Amino acid sequence: MKIGAHYLGNGECEFTVWSPTLNSIAVEILTPEPQLIPLKPQTEGYWQLKVNDVYPGTLYRYRLNDQEAFADPASQFQPQGVHGASQVIDHEFEWTDTTWAGVPLESMIFYELHIGTFTPEGTFAAIIPRLPELRELGINAIEIMPIAQFPGDDHIQPDMAYRNWGYDGVYLYAVQNSYGSPADLKHFVNACHANGIAVVLDVVYNHFGPEGNYMGQFAPYFTRTYKTPWGNAMNFDDAHSQGVRNYFIENALYWLRDFHIDGLRLDAIQAIYDLGAKHFLWELAEVVHNFSGGETWKRFLIAESDLNNPQIVRPPELGGYGIDAQWSDDFHHALHTLLTGDRQGYYQDFGKCADLAKAYQDTFVYDWRYAPHRKRFHGISCRDRPLSQFSVCIQNHDQIGNQMKGERLSERISFGGLKLAAGAVLLSPYLPLLFMGEEYGETAPFIYFVSHSDPDLIQAVRAGRKQEFEAFHYEEDPPDPESAETFLQCKLNWELRHEGQHKVLWDWYRQLIHLRKTHPALLNYDRNSIAATSDEDKKLVVVRRWCESSEVILAMNFNSSSVGVSLPIQQRARKLLDSGCEAAEYLSAGEEVVLEGMSLVLYEV
Repeated sequence: MKIGAHYLGNGECEFTVWSPTLNSIAVEILTPEPQLIPLKPQTEGYWQLKVNDVYPGTLYRYRLNDQEAFADPASQFQPQGVHGASQVIDHEFEWTDTTWAGVPLESMIFYELHIGTFTPEGTFAAIIPRLPELRELGINAIEIMPIAQFPGDDHIQPDMAYRNWGYDGVYLYAVQNSYGSPADLKHFVNACHANGIAVVLDVVYNHFGPEGNYMGQFAPYFTRTYKTPWGNAMNFDDAHSQGVRNYFIENALYWLRDFHIDGLRLDAIQAIYDLGAKHFLWELAEVVHNFSGGETWKRFLIAESDLNNPQIVRPPELGGYGIDAQWSDDFHHALHTLLTGDRQGYYQDFGKCADLAKAYQDTFVYDWRYAPHRKRFHGISCRDRPLSQFSVCIQNHDQIGNQMKGERLSERISFGGLKLAAGAVLLSPYLPLLFMGEEYGETAPFIYFVSHSDPDLIQAVRAGRKQEFEAFHYEEDPPDPESAETFLQCKLNWELRHEGQHKVLWDWYRQLIHLRKTHPALLNYDRNSIAATSDEDKKLVVVRRWCESSEVILAMNFNSSSVGVSLPIQQRARKLLDSGCEAAEYLSAGEEVVLEGMSLVLYEV
């Protein structure tokens, strides 16, 4: 059932809210003239009423049991922030993407960005002029970090009042007011589609943020049976859970239907607990795919998960949830440790060339193997699933933010290492994801930042952030997440992309993306058409990929010095590209190629 305030036109609005345990609910119209109108109880705990003389822009709240009043749990806009009233929105919009056919999931080159730090303005509108350049790079899917309304400090200047990664959202239907209006988001999506770019929205269905969270006043949205690292778990399998499930399923449809979003990235699904016969994720995927079947282009779901469990992406007929794809952290960790030498925290489970070779061939490095950091066996094989169901990266918001000072790889490894990292990801058989600015070696950090109004909550966030880094044994304290300066440090230096080595790196990324999109062997996601080997002494990883018409061999040197290697070539091979090692243009069987330190070469057989 649709929930929230739905403007029907001609001054009529239908209000629907789910509150199965309350005795009365009234909609309190605040503008232009105050009114208090009781809603009528419906079945299954819903309350509903059509009200006349209500127009777009009207502010309203719900008064519960004739006592306190709160914003709509399904509010579509919070112009006054998380503690203010909700606003009625008219979703009429003149879309120009009627011929948009979408981008096939297996063809996507994801570009993750944070709205607030991608541009100086930090708005949807400010991104639009940059879309042609992202298209020129080869990006065809922008993945935006969560945009559900989160808290801020209204007592400071507006462009810095709201500072948050987005994972503290409390109104999941409301577009973050500092980023723009619902119409601004639609203009952004419309412009993306005009540039051939799909839009993926990061959504958080495992918890609500701590400030401005009034969900529990309305209904049993939370459960005490399970806990998450970020707060109370959602009630997906206990009494009244059907209303909770409906809230999130309708939220997914809301973004896909009303905003033409192409896909949803589901945050940390290991914290979505459901022991019922039909897991919430299964139901969500079923509903989204049914909706997608009636549309002109396919919509999809991508899960973030650290479970190393292919059940997430298996179809229901094989006992899975039917999610379209999932992130694979093992690839990142295996590659990151070879590039940086990091071995603390969860990186202690990685560090060998054999780990990266296994990540290429088997996806999960830990497929029911003992993981020292976890102190238990972890994962299970996913070799029954296509390679195109997994997304990998070398940088994303988490992995950069998990560095105490939010340092990017550009601040930690050599220029050759950056080119090697890019090639390792973009020439992999998985769906590649870039993090904003990665393509030109952005120097600005991406540090965890928030803006809360409760001093106790601010202190708790600071303490929690410090505790997160204990496993990494840093000697310093992390930057203050509440500081506006922390936020401002994270703004991109977009002008760098045309300067010196930054431009060289940008061109390298464009070359890699073009090759990935056009070479037959790199377009083959058959798990039986890839083989990877490693040499720990030389710190080499060699990956073969092939299809019926062609074969490529990728050799990567993670050593700081030059090494020679004989590639598995049966006949003459032609070089497609190298990252600066000046390898021979042609190789014959048995002929050795020399790779400079931290470099790669790709040959076509």
